[in-house]
Formats: sequence, structure tokens, C-alpha cells
Amino acid sequence: MPPRKDPDPSASVQSFYGAELRYRREKAGLTLEQLAEGAFRGISLLSQIERGERAMPMDFAVHVDKKLNTDGFFQRRCEDAAKARRSGHPAYFAEIPDMEKTATTIEDWAPFVIPGLLQTKAYVRKLCETTRPWSEPEGVEEKVRARLKRAEIWKRKGRPYYWAILREELIRKLVLPPAGMAEQLEHILDVIRSTQGVLQIVPRTTATHPLMQGLAKVMTFPDTPPVVWIESEFSGQTIDYPPLVTDFRRSYDLLRAAALPPEASLAMVEEAARGYRDEAQQQG
Repeated sequence: MPPRKDPDPSASVQSFYGAELRYRREKAGLTLEQLAEGAFRGISLLSQIERGERAMPMDFAVHVDKKLNTDGFFQRRCEDAAKARRSGHPAYFAEIPDMEKTATTIEDWAPFVIPGLLQTKAYVRKLCETTRPWSEPEGVEEKVRARLKRAEIWKRKGRPYYWAILREELIRKLVLPPAGMAEQLEHILDVIRSTQGVLQIVPRTTATHPLMQGLAKVMTFPDTPPVVWIESEFSGQTIDYPPLVTDFRRSYDLLRAAALPPEASLAMVEEAARGYRDEAQQQG
């Protein structure tokens, strides 16, 4: 059996609270299984939290406080940490950027908008202004900065292996003026090629295919089970229940088969980018 990995409390906020959780659990004489009993979260998540690899969800913090009689300690700290993490992100999305940083692989399926990890500043701003027109300008800029910060993972040596599947409509719709769309598509090509990632396009002639009803992000990790992130307009959910994760991964594999091959997909994006550049030049 490999030696136990003890978190370094000084490494990060997550590591500090993870170490504190392990200390209090062991002081109470509870195993991981005993502490997780009665929660709607798995043992794998609890183990990741203790190692400082995952943030503690609020519902689990409430459960832990009750089990360990810690008088709301973890709930209060969870609130503080979430506020610090989610600057520019909605509360339900707060733990996803940290998960992306520690992921081994990220597989994005984007039927409605270009994935956040591939968006340019202009594209992000347009989405924020369109989907939440009541937002203050300062709030929009905060969201823009937060989303661009997520993409800094591509500059890291230990970046995740990335696979993205997009609907063809996403490269055809004029979300931005032609010059902005050209920049967005060229950015996608640059990220995919510079990171040795994979891009596939589901052609608009493909009427039916797996995962038609919403976006999905599948993430795998070095020492912990994979998770799936699904999201709608104003909410999202992390799924770690193994049978459901398996269903999503099978569906993603079938979606790969329905999409164009990577080389043909890149060629389609290149062609669309050239078309937008030509149109922008003609407009003058």
C-alpha cells in the first residue's frame, strides 16, 4: 500500500482546511466511510478534500459540522473560501476552476457556446452582456477577467490534455463582428495546436447525436475518480456518482464518433476564420 499523502496546510486555503478536516476526523475516531455516511457525497470526494485537491461543497460542510460537532466551523470557512474563489464566477461554479487546474484530462462538449477555456476577451464580454444585460459594467469586467484567468492553465507545464467537441453552428454564428469572429476562431486553433489538444466539429447536417440536450465537461485526475460538470443558464452540477459518470463518458465517446475527424475539423475552422477575415477587410 502506498504511503498516505498528508496535505501541506501552508500550500493553499484548500490544503489548510483539508488538513484541519483530517485532524478533526481522526481526533473523533472516525474513518472516511463513517464521516461520509449519511451525506450525498462519496468517499472519494472526502479524500480529495482532506488532501487539499478539492474545495468543500456547502452541503458537505454542514454535514461535517454535524458529524464532528464543530459548531459550524467548516460551514463558515466554506463560505469564506467560496467568496475568495468565485470572484467573477457564479457561486455554483466556484470549485470548477480549481478542478481544471488539477485535472489530467478535460473533455468539453459545447453545443451552445464556445467553451470558456477557448474564449477570447471579446467573446466573453459579448456573452456576459447578452445573457445578463442587467449586470453593471464592473460586474461584466470581473466576469471577463475571471474567465480569462481560467485559460492560464494552458501556459503551465503540467497542463491537462484537452479534447473539445463543438457544434458547427458555433463557428458559423456571428456572435461578434467578422473581425472578432476571425480572432476567436484563430484563438481556438492556436490553443489546440500549442497544447497538442484535439478539436472535433459535429456538422450541422448531423441531426441527432449523443448529448444533444446540454453541455458536458468530463475531467479526470491523477489519483481520484473522474467527474462530470453539466450546466444550464443559471445553475450547474458536479456529478461524481460512478454509474452516471460512466454513462456520460460512453456518450462522449459516441459523440467523438459522430463528429468530423480532427484534421477535417481544424480545416473547417481555418476556412471559417479566413472567410471572416476576408469579410472584415471588405467592410473596411
